[in-house]
Amino acid sequence: MAWNEPDDNDRDPWGGRRGDQGPPDLDEVVRRMQEKLGGMFGRGRPSNRTGGGSNQFSWVLIIIAAVLYLAYDMFYRIDAAEQGVVLRFGRYVDTLQPGPHLRFPRPIEYVVKENVAQIRTYTASSTMLTGDENIVDIEIAVQYRIRDLKNFLFEISDPAETIRQVTESSIREVIGENKLDFVITEGRAVIGERARDRIQSSIDLYEAGLQITSVNMQPAKPPEEVKASFDDAIKAREDKQRKINEAEAYSNEVVERASGEASQIRLEAEGYKEQVIAISEGEASRFEQLLVEYRRAPEVTRRRLYLDAVESFYRGSTKVMMDTNQGNSLMYLPIDKLLERQDARDARQPLRGLVPEAPTFGGVPDTGARDRTDARLRGSR
Repeated sequence: MAWNEPDDNDRDPWGGRRGDQGPPDLDEVVRRMQEKLGGMFGRGRPSNRTGGGSNQFSWVLIIIAAVLYLAYDMFYRIDAAEQGVVLRFGRYVDTLQPGPHLRFPRPIEYVVKENVAQIRTYTASSTMLTGDENIVDIEIAVQYRIRDLKNFLFEISDPAETIRQVTESSIREVIGENKLDFVITEGRAVIGERARDRIQSSIDLYEAGLQITSVNMQPAKPPEEVKASFDDAIKAREDKQRKINEAEAYSNEVVERASGEASQIRLEAEGYKEQVIAISEGEASRFEQLLVEYRRAPEVTRRRLYLDAVESFYRGSTKVMMDTNQGNSLMYLPIDKLLERQDARDARQPLRGLVPEAPTFGGVPDTGARDRTDARLRGSR
């Protein structure tokens, strides 16, 4: 049956009779819509007596559901590590900080949230050319986070691709400014710092809203084809540095020991100087005192000085010198002590007598000394 073909009751599909050519009744259309909505909420076709109450109840349910949905959709919360961007009809309005917020319901406003505290990492490896035209393999890791959410969302279309291109360009530039020895030895930290500064400068130029936190470069390696030669060069460099360290250690040891010996010699010299000065001052003071005594009694002082000199000269001698011309006092000789010294000096020779032999002068016996000894013996009797 065609759309406008009448059925058996002379009615078309739109509910009107064929003979009725006027517009549809508006009240009839509203009534049919209410019936359909009532069926959706589980209610049947209203009767003529309760039709008005059912319509009001349906509209109340619709309004309550709409209010609940709007309340749920308008209220939202930004977490502590996040920021949010408000879009009103697709246009940027504001950047929201952590906390609860309200907005117009969708589709009027949308909120885009991102974790701005999360550290993102980009890693890359490549073969690059150094400043002295050598090839080296570089592995690098770039860590970054979102600093400005608005620029991050709207100023660049692909943040990861932007980081990749900027990092590769900056690293190649820094590696090309340094020689191979510096790159593969102590220059890793320096290269990382320089690369971080240049990457950050390029990112700021693009207004990408990113903050580069660190750039970590792994130890650079030469290509596999020349790795053996590079290992030999590195070993030779290490041997050179080891020899330098050993030489410096030996030099420091020798210098310290020489400094200690020089200091000791200086101290001994200072002590000897003070000793000589003290002795000289003492001798000078003694001489001045003797001079005073000599002026008072010249003869006695001369005699005393003479006796002191003779005593000091014969102190270590085993012979006993006696002068009996000055008196007849009886004198006792320490025969036992003399014998002990004689035995210690020559234990093999027998004792010849108690009277000492006459001394010699210039190889000739001194008979006068023997006569003086006999005279002393006679005087003692």
